[in-house]
Amino acid sequence: MKSKLELTHIGRDSFDRPVYECNGTLYVDVDPRKHMPAEICTKSNNEFDREPDWPIGENAEVTFIPERDIW
Repeated sequence: MKSKLELTHIGRDSFDRPVYECNGTLYVDVDPRKHMPAEICTKSNNEFDREPDWPIGENAEVTFIPERDIW
């Protein structure tokens, strides 16, 4: 069963990566290039400017609100 994440864009971190929030957890798109699929990871210690932590995995269905922020 796929988990569903509705990721709300909240800004860009100090590395210019888009940061999203869902249910109090922060996520980052580590490769937000237009021609690449989203590569979403949690943020280390759930802190805005921390490094990416764990990938969400292939079993997650992601919706971006309002849309995916890309380079």
